Amino acid sequence: MTLGKFIVVEGLEGAGKSTAVGFIEAWLVKKNIPHIRVREPGATPLAEKIRSLVKSPDSDEKISPMTELLLMYAARAQLVSQVIQPALNEGSWVIGDRHELSTRAYQGGGRGIEQSKLESLYQICLNGFKPNLTFYLDIDPKIGFERILQRGKKDRIEQEDLAFFERVRKVYCEYAAKDPSIHLIHAERSAEKVAGDIQDFLNQWSQT
Repeated sequence: MTLGKFIVVEGLEGAGKSTAVGFIEAWLVKKNIPHIRVREPGATPLAEKIRSLVKSPDSDEKISPMTELLLMYAARAQLVSQVIQPALNEGSWVIGDRHELSTRAYQGGGRGIEQSKLESLYQICLNGFKPNLTFYLDIDPKIGFERILQRGKKDRIEQEDLAFFERVRKVYCEYAAKDPSIHLIHAERSAEKVAGDIQDFLNQWSQT
């Protein structure tokens, strides 16, 4: 049986990740490709509990950067072993809302944890496992902030200041520039143009 493909959508808050996941899913449906959707942290019972710990803005205890990092990897390791890898082995494609690149950007760029430490933890937890393709939705953090405000209450990470998200974006762009498996999409445009770019790229990429 042919292995499935793992496609991830990355980006700052307000970049339109959930909408982009929907565009990819529509393309897969059109192609009659079996698939599942997952999110990080989350998508397993244990990982969803970790998600609530990491993202809750009402925690009575301050979460240190290293604790946040380890919680993210615990959720990711569980998701990969219990959901993603089995689905790929069965020939299904997996669409992920965030994955490893989020850690490089948020815990690395935003929190300032050294990339060498992240690389070591990545190898320990995932042993080199990575997506076949990542769409990075690039957006000015100020515009992302404006979109977040329309949602209502912010989660713990969304409450960070603009400088935090500027550092996150910088790392995202650095990885997108050096990794050919990461495709940058300009996400400040209309949803229709973003959808067109994603689906056009998928048509080309799927033929290679």
